[in-house]
Amino acid sequence: MKYHLITLGCQMNLSDSERVSAVLEAMGYVFTENEEEAILLGILACSVRQKPIDKIYNKIAQWNRWKNSRNLITFVSGCILPDDKEKFLKTFDLIFQMSELAQLPEMIRGYGIVTPAGLKQPTPVMPKNEHITEMWNIKPKYQSTYEAFVPIQNGCDKFCTFCAVPYTRGREVSRPSSEIIDEVRHLVQQGYKSITLLGQNVNSYGLDKEGLEINFAQLLRQVGEFGKASGEEFWVYFTSPHPQDMNREVIEVIASYDCLAKQIHLPMQSGDERVLIKMNRRHSMDKYRRIVADIRELLPDATLFTDIIVGFTAEGEAEFENTVAAMNEFRFNMAYIAMYSPRPGAASYRWENEVSSDDKKDRLHRLSEVMKIHSHSYNQSLVGKTLRVLINGTDRKTGFSTGLTEGKLIVRIDKQDESLMGKIVDVRITSAADFSMSGELVQVLSNQI
Repeated sequence: MKYHLITLGCQMNLSDSERVSAVLEAMGYVFTENEEEAILLGILACSVRQKPIDKIYNKIAQWNRWKNSRNLITFVSGCILPDDKEKFLKTFDLIFQMSELAQLPEMIRGYGIVTPAGLKQPTPVMPKNEHITEMWNIKPKYQSTYEAFVPIQNGCDKFCTFCAVPYTRGREVSRPSSEIIDEVRHLVQQGYKSITLLGQNVNSYGLDKEGLEINFAQLLRQVGEFGKASGEEFWVYFTSPHPQDMNREVIEVIASYDCLAKQIHLPMQSGDERVLIKMNRRHSMDKYRRIVADIRELLPDATLFTDIIVGFTAEGEAEFENTVAAMNEFRFNMAYIAMYSPRPGAASYRWENEVSSDDKKDRLHRLSEVMKIHSHSYNQSLVGKTLRVLINGTDRKTGFSTGLTEGKLIVRIDKQDESLMGKIVDVRITSAADFSMSGELVQVLSNQI
C-alpha cells in the first residue's frame, strides 16, 4: 500500500506532515514520490493565500478523474478556512483537523466517513485545539537526518486583520515544555545539527498556561543549558516571533548560549504607523526599532530577517515609502516580501481593496531591489572570513555543494562530497552575490565524520 502526501504553506505544515507520515506508515503504508502509484492521496492545505488553494482544487480534480479507473482514497487537512472546508467536503473523501490526527486510521478504515468536525457547517468560529496535544504525542517521521522542526505552540491570539491563521488553527495552545526539551534532546543525540522551534507566535509561549508553564525566554534557557552540557555543536532557531511580545530577556538568553543561533526572524509587515494600526499589528515602529537596537547591541553578529506585505488595503505611495525607509534603516539580511492577498475569514477581506495589482507588483519589485542592495553589501563584508557552514545540498554546477551559515545565509562551496551532507564545516568566503556567497572548504572536524 502506497501513499503520496503534498505539503503546502509554512514550516508548521511541514512539521505536521511528518506526524501524518508517521501515522500512515504505522498503518503499513509506504510513501511514494509518484502519486500515480498511490492508493492514498493527501494534502496539507494552506488557506493563508489563494495560490495554494488553487493548487488544491486543480489537484483534487485530477485525482477524482483517476477514480474512474482505480480505487483511491483522498484526504485534506492543515490550515483550512470555513469557506474552503465547505468546498473540500464535496471533493475529498476525508477532511480532518490536525488535532484529530490520532483518529486518522479509523477514518481511513471507515473510508469515506468524515469526522464530526468536518461535517459541521462552516462558521466564523475558530477550530478547537483541546486535542492538539494528542497530535504532538505522535513521534514524527523526520524528513531529514540533520534538520528538524519542533512544534512548541499552535494557533494565534493576535488577529492581524490580514491573517486567517486564528480561523484555521484556532487560539494559542502551548505544548508542555518537558516534551519540547525531550524532543530537542533526542534530536541532538541522533546527530541533528539544525533545529527550529515552531509556532505562529513563539514568544507568547506559555502565556496560555500562566503559572503552570515557563515562558519563552525560560524555554530557550533550558534548551541552551542542555546544549551547553551536551558538548555538541548544533543550532536552534525559532519562528515566528511577534514584535509585541519580543523582549530584551529573549535576546539576552540567545547571547548566553552557543547553541541558540544568532539569527532573528522578526516580521515587520509594514514600515508605516497607520498601516500597522490598520493591520492590527499591536506594535509601533518605535517598539520595533527598540528590539532591533537590542539585537544589534547584544547579538552584533546576528542576521536579521523579516516579512513584509506590500499593497495592503489603502496603502498609498507615502505609506509604502515609509516601508522603503524602514528597509534602509534596518538593513535586513533577508525580507520575505508578499503582495497583499485578501483571504475569507480575515477582517480585511470585507474591506475594499484600494491598491491595484500593477501597483502591488511594482512595489514588490522596488522593495526587492532595495533588499538586494543591503543583502549584497552584508555578504560582501564577509569575503575573506571563515564561517561555520551546515552542508545541506549539492549545487547545480557539478563538483559544488551548498550550505547555510549559522545566520541562514546561502553559501556555495567548491567541493562536492556526499559524506559532508549534514555536517558543519569551516568555509572561507571568497566572493559574494546578492543573496548568496561562494567559498572554499577549509576543514572538517574529525568528530563529525
